[in-house]
Amino acid sequence: MRAIANRQQAEAWNDWEGIHWAEHPERYDAMLEAFNAPLFAAADIAAGDRVLDVGCGTGRTTRLAARRAGDGSVVGVDLSAPMLERARRSAAAEGVGNVVFEQGDAQVHPFPGAAFDVVLSRGGVMFFADPVAAFAHLRRALAPGGRLAFLGPHPGGPDSAYARATAALTPYLREASPAARGMGSLLDPARIRHVLTDAGFTDLEVTPAEAPMTFGTDAEDAAGFLFSMGPTRHNLRGVDAAVVARLRAEVREALTDFETADGVRIPGSVWIVTASPGGGEEGGRRGTAGWRGPA
Repeated sequence: MRAIANRQQAEAWNDWEGIHWAEHPERYDAMLEAFNAPLFAAADIAAGDRVLDVGCGTGRTTRLAARRAGDGSVVGVDLSAPMLERARRSAAAEGVGNVVFEQGDAQVHPFPGAAFDVVLSRGGVMFFADPVAAFAHLRRALAPGGRLAFLGPHPGGPDSAYARATAALTPYLREASPAARGMGSLLDPARIRHVLTDAGFTDLEVTPAEAPMTFGTDAEDAAGFLFSMGPTRHNLRGVDAAVVARLRAEVREALTDFETADGVRIPGSVWIVTASPGGGEEGGRRGTAGWRGPA
């Protein structure tokens, strides 16, 4: 990688949590799959667009964007080498050829100015060490008339469906796992507006979206996945095996309330955020040659 501003995140996503995501992309994608529709509706990608996918991970949103862009191009940027390797394999297997994956820190990565029509992110923008500087950097990468669209977590609260399903774990989840640090940086719509305004964006919209999050085929499968995820593993390290087994049984029982014919589906909510780079005419979007990453 070139310059890195988010060193802690780079280390975390190239360690065991990033490896787990790379080994189980279908599990993590299933959690957020139902939110892809509102995210892509907000992004409004058209044929010929040049798209940047920030924090692309294993590349699900990058590939979806590539299909929408048609003869355009998509660059996926992420800190995690294991996840990017999986992204490249998946794109090749699906025959998606108009994508490039680059390992880099989007806060400081050397994007050319006005190189993209759309900057997209399914949560990857949560982890910046300096959000204002990072979004200002991304704004400069957008062409006049371009569009920022990203998904961020909506605070669920103690009475949310997810909180009820995982209530047995609550006393043990005392701190964020290494890769999860920073996830709460953009929970508050006022904070989101403040950061984006300071970064130079205009026409801000922050809209809630609700959808079911799929965690497994049944309660047993979903409990296994939840206990394999970074935050749970991190906080249960050193906890007696008998206690972990009891907690898993309690979570499994709670998850039966969310079993459906389509798997364990827990209602979730996110923010869908859109903004414009400002400072230019509406021309410049759609149809000019785009950047395809460093040679």
